[in-house]
Amino acid sequence: MQSVLAVVLVLGLLIFFHELGHFLVARLLRIGVPVFSLGFGPKIFGFLRKGTEYRLSAVPLGGYVKLAGDNPDEELPAGIRPEESFSLRPPWQRILVVAAGPIFNFVLAFLIYWGLFWFHGQQELLPVVGQVMENSPAEAADLRPGDAILAVDGQEIAFFRELSEIIQQSEAQPLTLTVLREEKQLEIAARPRVETRHNIFGEDVKVAMLGITASGDSRFIPMGPGTALVAGLHQTWAIVALTVQGIIKLIERIIPVDTIGGPILIAQLVSEQASMGLASLLALTALISINLGLLNLLPVPVLDGGHILFYTLETIMGKPLSPRLQAIAYKIGIAFLVTLMTFAVFNDIHRFFK
Repeated sequence: MQSVLAVVLVLGLLIFFHELGHFLVARLLRIGVPVFSLGFGPKIFGFLRKGTEYRLSAVPLGGYVKLAGDNPDEELPAGIRPEESFSLRPPWQRILVVAAGPIFNFVLAFLIYWGLFWFHGQQELLPVVGQVMENSPAEAADLRPGDAILAVDGQEIAFFRELSEIIQQSEAQPLTLTVLREEKQLEIAARPRVETRHNIFGEDVKVAMLGITASGDSRFIPMGPGTALVAGLHQTWAIVALTVQGIIKLIERIIPVDTIGGPILIAQLVSEQASMGLASLLALTALISINLGLLNLLPVPVLDGGHILFYTLETIMGKPLSPRLQAIAYKIGIAFLVTLMTFAVFNDIHRFFK
């Protein structure tokens, strides 16, 4: 029951926050919004305020925003003036309204990361050796499990990531490690070796390595609101950049297409992280939110990115695309999304049984 509730809450929050972006920017530009619904399907109850009916609907998986005049062929709802029509607004305003949804997905991710860093601090691995690989430079230098590396070439280090960065940037030149072993401080000379390894995308890359792993010892660094805000921005940008790289690698067929996941995989991940605690669940929510935002920005008709593309072309050409051309593009977009979703669900099922 807890897993089902977590899935509903996470998906509902992601979609609701996306629609909230459309709603707020539309209201800011004084575009009519007849309906803002929390949930889908039959209305449970609602109230009217400033020309917008706020609804609570039966299916709690997100929400939707109805913009006045989003379909030029429909009559405007009662109480909506012609100047409030979405379709009569200049393209740049329509672009802002449409882009606000994906942007709010990024904002949600940032707010989550900011909160996590603020309330939980940042976890860092300590530069303590956990395992020494056989026939590695570390073994040749007599590094041992439990050794705490205090400095490299006289440069003090506090975390394992700093050690990794120095080793990778060494270009296989000799390094002098200051090591604390059984309360004794030692100076150990080690020379990294360039080896071919797989990166997170499965590509072969050459990197300088010593042949050690972290012990797993870590500590949390407390952060104030300002420091956490900066860390949240950096984390959001890093995940956005990494996800964009992943999409590009997927198009280039470097990442296998069978890694694409759908709703079943998302439900499994949410369920797993919910069992690990609220912080883990929120971190996954931020990650999914970024993916949802980037997915919606793809220039595919039906998605927000497709609408942005149409409005941009309208700006350049001075007139909208013909209704016939738009209809064809929407059919292609729907076919693409249905195919992608079917393929993702197939991967989920195959992965589950495998």
